[in-house]
Amino acid sequence: MKICYLRGTDYIRLMKRPLFSLLSVLLFALTTLGEPGHSTQQEALAFLQELKLPDSSIYWPNARSRLFMENLRHNVQYPLSMYQGSNTNFCGYAALSYLPLNNDPLQYVKFMAALFLEGKATWGRIHFDPAPEVMRAAGTLRFKGVLDIHPADQMWFLVLADHFRSYLNFFFRKYHAGSEDSFWAACNLGKFNRIVTRLLGYKIRAVGSDLIRPGIKDLYAYLQKAIQAGTTFLYVNNTYLHVKNHDKSKFGFPTHYIVLSDIQMKDDIFTIIYWDYGGRTLRQVTPKFLKKILYGVTYTLNNGHEE
Repeated sequence: MKICYLRGTDYIRLMKRPLFSLLSVLLFALTTLGEPGHSTQQEALAFLQELKLPDSSIYWPNARSRLFMENLRHNVQYPLSMYQGSNTNFCGYAALSYLPLNNDPLQYVKFMAALFLEGKATWGRIHFDPAPEVMRAAGTLRFKGVLDIHPADQMWFLVLADHFRSYLNFFFRKYHAGSEDSFWAACNLGKFNRIVTRLLGYKIRAVGSDLIRPGIKDLYAYLQKAIQAGTTFLYVNNTYLHVKNHDKSKFGFPTHYIVLSDIQMKDDIFTIIYWDYGGRTLRQVTPKFLKKILYGVTYTLNNGHEE
């Protein structure tokens, strides 16, 4: 069993609670899963080279093993190509996949292989036992672009959406045909941060919400610091991000996650480089525009930087 340490500020917050007790400390510690794993692309590919799968799976009847293996190899070799599919709500899961695919691909392929062979799997301390509806759905999603022929990605997204829930699932509790386009599959900021910390084991810093933009005074300095600390995710209003005329954009809510890899400023213009499913994008935006679309920032502390 891994020992989980409380930071001093976390301990002080617990001490101030009226019902503070030894039990509350233990429960808090159990929500922290230690350090994230690290492995190489070569290790993951070597594992896949030795992996033998049956022609079909009794657990995933619509996920063809040949396409499943091709999908896993492609994800390991080209981690930036992960794509959530057209018109789905899988973007949050695709974004957080950036972490295991780039930092621990061996754990990812072992988890996926266990799912395929046994119908259930464990990552860290979290056990996944997908619903029968989810298992039948993987491999059947259509008209989603390249996701149509990526059964491993379908399985990965569906399993994450099935296991992790939030208030968005209040009226969308079970999967049914088309749920990948509904709130059932949506990943709000709280759920996103929970998966990154509890499943993947990363320590993070996060600001923002699903409805109110964060009040960051010096956005450029804040994002520079975040990028230096670790992997930086931005929770944005996708409606604004992909329109050509920003002034004519209508009001919207945050629905999209991108990975910010660089930001520079010259003449009060930001030049940003970000990963947005399928590859990196170079773009120039005004500070006003970036603040307009930005609802949340989450960054990992994998480089050891503390606030």
